[in-house]
Amino acid sequence: MPKRYIPNILTSMRILLTPIFLLLLFSGYQHGKLFALIVFIIASLTDLYDGILARKFNTVSKFGMFLDPLADKFLVLSAFISFCIIGDVELWMLIVIIVRDIFVTLLRSIMEAKKVTMHTSKGGKLKTTLQMIVIHLILLIYVFQSYKVTPIEWFFDAYPIVYILMLVTTIVTAYTGIDYFRQNYQTLKNLKND
Repeated sequence: MPKRYIPNILTSMRILLTPIFLLLLFSGYQHGKLFALIVFIIASLTDLYDGILARKFNTVSKFGMFLDPLADKFLVLSAFISFCIIGDVELWMLIVIIVRDIFVTLLRSIMEAKKVTMHTSKGGKLKTTLQMIVIHLILLIYVFQSYKVTPIEWFFDAYPIVYILMLVTTIVTAYTGIDYFRQNYQTLKNLKND
């Protein structure tokens, strides 16, 4: 198999692993939460390596640039929506995260259509890293709960921990959306005047 296909295959794997992750998370299977965490870790690793390999093999493509953020959003938002359905994440937090992602995606699409480079925010990378860490931690809490492993009961009382983790994540996510707009406002204003 030519090396140039590997990054897009990894990205496609992330999309395919997402429904498997969801099935395991919501299954009544005894080890479902553990396997859901493992699948999510594998999916996260594909996110880490697809970009690295695309740059290494010099195979960055428009298709890959379109598919990669789509696969990321599909995986991450699926996890947050699941946590909301389970009842451990507030609906308003989920709405803020989804609205921010739609807003930044529309902003990027408008600027790409006008052939203008969007200024990226360092906060965007922080937001992505934070979201991934929080999702892994919440899944780990679910694993501990499923096996009734509670060596320090107050620590594994999931709702307060999940709430605090999600509150921080939501605030950072909202801030990065505002920051994207602030950094690109002048460019958007110039586009409107053209």
